[in-house]
Amino acid sequence: MTTILLVEDNEMNRDMLSRRLRRKGYVVLEAEDGEVGVRMALSEDPDLILMDMSLPIIDGWEATRLIKANDATRNIPIIAQTAHAMADDREKCLEAGCDDYTTKPIHMPQLLAKIEGLLKTIVTDNPSNLY
Repeated sequence: MTTILLVEDNEMNRDMLSRRLRRKGYVVLEAEDGEVGVRMALSEDPDLILMDMSLPIIDGWEATRLIKANDATRNIPIIAQTAHAMADDREKCLEAGCDDYTTKPIHMPQLLAKIEGLLKTIVTDNPSNLY
């Protein structure tokens, strides 16, 4: 099964999104801040990470940089989630190492398409991920 690490400090957002992802068949792990998110990325080896960018302790930009700087986690796709919708916010997320970007409130069909697209890229780039 595909595992998604959801790094989100807002409990209501985390609960809503995790329930919707589970209904779509994903295993969802949850982290409340960037520090826990980085630790869980290392220990749990998720298939994909949904990263809120405005997090306590370590923000999403720094958490993404740490995850992408580590050989064990650098290939995990990360989708930035942020309420910041300015054009340069998207660029900042991509520069930090995020593979894609979505704004809040989350538009679920769009997010699912991004998740599925990134997961297909992983399988295409590394067919051994099928087994």
